[in-house]
Amino acid sequence: MDVAFIDDDATLRAANMQALMLAGHEVVAYASAAAALDGLDASFTGVVVSDVRMPGMDGLELFRRLKRMDPDLPVILITGHGDITMAVEAMREGAYDFIAKPYPLDRLLGTVRHALEKRRLVLDNRALRQAAEEASADMPLLGTTPAMERLRQTLRQLADADVDVLVEGETGTGKEVVAQALHRWSRRAARPLVAVNCGAVPETVIESELFGHEPGSFTGAVKKRIGRMEHAHGGTLFLDEIEAMSPALQVKLLRVLEAREIAPLGTNEVRKVDIRVVAASKIDLLELVRRGGFREDLYYRLHVATVRIPPLRERRADIALLFGHFLARSAKRFRRPVPMVTPAIRAHLASHDWPGNVRELVHYVERVALGLVEPAPAAVVADEEAGASLPERVEAFEAAQIRDALAATRGDIQATLKRLGIPRKTLYDKLRRHGIDQSAYRHEAEPGAGRG
Repeated sequence: MDVAFIDDDATLRAANMQALMLAGHEVVAYASAAAALDGLDASFTGVVVSDVRMPGMDGLELFRRLKRMDPDLPVILITGHGDITMAVEAMREGAYDFIAKPYPLDRLLGTVRHALEKRRLVLDNRALRQAAEEASADMPLLGTTPAMERLRQTLRQLADADVDVLVEGETGTGKEVVAQALHRWSRRAARPLVAVNCGAVPETVIESELFGHEPGSFTGAVKKRIGRMEHAHGGTLFLDEIEAMSPALQVKLLRVLEAREIAPLGTNEVRKVDIRVVAASKIDLLELVRRGGFREDLYYRLHVATVRIPPLRERRADIALLFGHFLARSAKRFRRPVPMVTPAIRAHLASHDWPGNVRELVHYVERVALGLVEPAPAAVVADEEAGASLPERVEAFEAAQIRDALAATRGDIQATLKRLGIPRKTLYDKLRRHGIDQSAYRHEAEPGAGRG
């Protein structure tokens, strides 16, 4: 419901209801303030328009009671000439606006439209804050989409199975978070989780990093070093970017996986290690095997349990939840108030492909929290439209907004209605008038169709 209209004058009530409905709003009308209080509650998502002078409870008292119910609810007061001072005082208390009688319908419709825009912005931000509060700070892999539900279920099943796991996912999808979840939910949680980035450690020292060394085993080895594998004894060893591991080291890793024993550099002593290996790759390892860039036997040794993390573009419904969670966290970190989410930010969240996945989203959120995100530039009329009349430009702008909403929601009518804030019948009328085929947008962007 868009508008709750309260007026004890039946004629004025009916006339204003008709005008609002013709403008595409869903309206509920009440003949008294008491009836409005009975019919409205904290779940009301629209705006309130009320006459001030009414028998019994007047519009000012109604406004104050509604404000106690929801401080952010926009209340527009309709006043007579003698009530303007009173209405100005109400605005100081938080009323959205007042309209003095007699008023043109355009004045009412314009105020309601702007109030609804503010209301939807406030509700969007409220939903983001609520989602952030409900998301536990240490809860891994936030998301409510089926793909994320399946991923969490799979990790729970694998956590205590104590098998080595191969994690595949694009850059920034959260492969280390998956490793942390597997470790935390396993019986190994009390022991170390040791991470090694195979692509970041120089090839000349990675063997020493993994297996350790004895004094004098090579130039510069002046004292004994415990390797990462031995340090992870009883716990979990996370090998990130395993695709960067050299062929020689792949042979040694295969032996560790098969025998669960290591031999530090500079000694023939073999030491047993009780470790679980979680290996991660940002590329398709099987394709790398086919090209001769990764050992086939090691791949199949790791491939016993494989987890794929979906990229962000395949779970767009989770973006708002992630954004709200990270925005609250970033605001706290930077000691800033949580900023309002503008329509330009919402549009970017909906339309961007996020090739850097969650990591890119986190960096964007930090810029938002710091106030570094530039507002979107105003729409520029194309050269061919420069000679168009104002109604023609308005029509073109409206059609573009509808197409953008359909593209962002992949043709989901319910989501499009929510985004545009118009009734279903109004949307279908506009689709017909502009010649827009809604079904075309359902096939335009299937999951996984973004950038790789």
